[in-house]
Amino acid sequence: MKIKSVIPYLKKLALTKPYTIAYNTFYDVELVFLEIELENGIIGLGSASPAEEVIGENSEQTLQNLQSEFVQGLVGRDIRHFRQIIFETHQYFPLLAGTQAAIDLALHDAFGKFLGISIVDFYGQKIKYLPTSVTIGIMDVNETLEEAKNYAQLGFKVLKVKTGIDVEEDIERVIRLHEIYKNNLKIRVDANQGYTFEELKFFLAKTAKTNLELIEQPLKVGQESELFALNSEECKLIAADESLKNAKAALAFSTIHQPFGIFNIKLMKCGGILGALEIANIAQQANIDLFWGCNDESIVSITAALHIAYSCQNTRYLDLDGSFDLAEDLVTSGFRLEDGCLKINHKAGFGYEKIV
Repeated sequence: MKIKSVIPYLKKLALTKPYTIAYNTFYDVELVFLEIELENGIIGLGSASPAEEVIGENSEQTLQNLQSEFVQGLVGRDIRHFRQIIFETHQYFPLLAGTQAAIDLALHDAFGKFLGISIVDFYGQKIKYLPTSVTIGIMDVNETLEEAKNYAQLGFKVLKVKTGIDVEEDIERVIRLHEIYKNNLKIRVDANQGYTFEELKFFLAKTAKTNLELIEQPLKVGQESELFALNSEECKLIAADESLKNAKAALAFSTIHQPFGIFNIKLMKCGGILGALEIANIAQQANIDLFWGCNDESIVSITAALHIAYSCQNTRYLDLDGSFDLAEDLVTSGFRLEDGCLKINHKAGFGYEKIV
């Protein structure tokens, strides 16, 4: 079955509320969508939410790339060759992960619909379902506790707390959350490269009794070797995020001396599903757990990440709450949230439905 048309477009979508991380405050998000239509009328839909500060590509650049002669040249190609097309995409757009991801996801969705099979079933489902964390941005202690209360009432079981500006206040926020919720809510933190090594050690010492699940990217990219000074139990808590862009980085962090015990895979960092699988396979051989994350994203790419996360046996953690932050979206029904867990519907492709 041949590809009939390729249509990219950009949408600016408002967030339900602004949020702050260690280096920025966000009020809305620009997402790029890509529709690939087959000759029989099937439409595969992909999406990209590139973070320029991480991968060096923004949404406008992604859109321009998807309007290029190379992408329009996909018309007439056979959808059954989707993996070869993704390979060629990575060759033509090296290091442009947002562009790669949009094409990868649209091709996967079209191919799954063509076969009449969900993508998770195509790759083989290894994980039934897991809870996702929901994110609390950087705010004062009282605001943090109020946010946590609201999320707990909604049924979420895991909180991810953004940190990295004031380590003393970060410690107080985590301790207060633990005092209130004990083991009823699991707590993760994401420092977004905001700590020095000394601050990280201080944070670890002061929060040692709070049963933190993990600490995401505490040090700046390039400072990974400093983590070797931690003991083995502390290293197991540290998750690579901005440091882990592709399989080459995964291989470097999978040696005998591993600075990270957890790999955070984001489709927008590694260029889509095939790039994610490369990292996941390396991590499995190195006994490193997988933690699937996201930016502010459409249900399109969140669902895609969920499908591939559940196809990897070393998946342990989900942080796929990016679509909850959007005040609007282009699709619905890709997954359902039940008691804090994300469950997929096993419909063909990624199973989401475009809102008319």
